[in-house]
Amino acid sequence: MTAAGDPRSVLLLNGPNLGTLGSRQPEIYGTDTLADIEAAVAREVAGRGWRVICAQHNGEGELIDVLQRHRRVAGAVVNPGAFMIAGWALRDALADFPPPWVEVHLSNVWGREAFRHQSVTAPLASGVVMGLGSLGYRLAARALLELVPGDRP
Repeated sequence: MTAAGDPRSVLLLNGPNLGTLGSRQPEIYGTDTLADIEAAVAREVAGRGWRVICAQHNGEGELIDVLQRHRRVAGAVVNPGAFMIAGWALRDALADFPPPWVEVHLSNVWGREAFRHQSVTAPLASGVVMGLGSLGYRLAARALLELVPGDRP
């Protein structure tokens, strides 16, 4: 396990219901499990010498605790799940999170129900990737490689 303050780490933070990926509505979210996604992100950033700190919680408070413990990482990939819609406390924690972070969503939220068409968190992100399934996580990790100064892999 990488130290919380290690600037050679990337935080991979996943919100509610994402722990059931692979079996949860595969027609929307795909068949990759969260473990598959975590391994793919780890491979993506390994060339830079970065490690991945993975966390998934269904509660907003637990997600905030993780962010507050890992303020010194190089960056973060964040899928807030449904907290993107009304997770104001998570939004405030992300506003106070110093490293760059990229928001990711497996599905294209703009192509879904109208209540999913707004995000209280996305305006704070360095960028947003959505609608590309699990590939979106890898693209978000690649974006962090570009956003964080340092040697290229």
